[in-house]
Amino acid sequence: MRLKKKKPKTLHITEADFMLANRRAARLEEIAEHGRPVSFRKALHKSKKLYDRKRFKGLEAED
Repeated sequence: MRLKKKKPKTLHITEADFMLANRRAARLEEIAEHGRPVSFRKALHKSKKLYDRKRFKGLEAED
């Protein structure tokens, strides 16, 4: 009895795979260029001395 040979699977690259690969390549390139990952989301320090209506609303609700 002869065994059937399996056909090699063809490589299907989806759009999602392509996007992930591009993001990964861009990140690795960025790390190579700067020596570390660069973060874009930096929260600024919010001064407590400045008037902030939202903060005062929260304090009033607690009382």
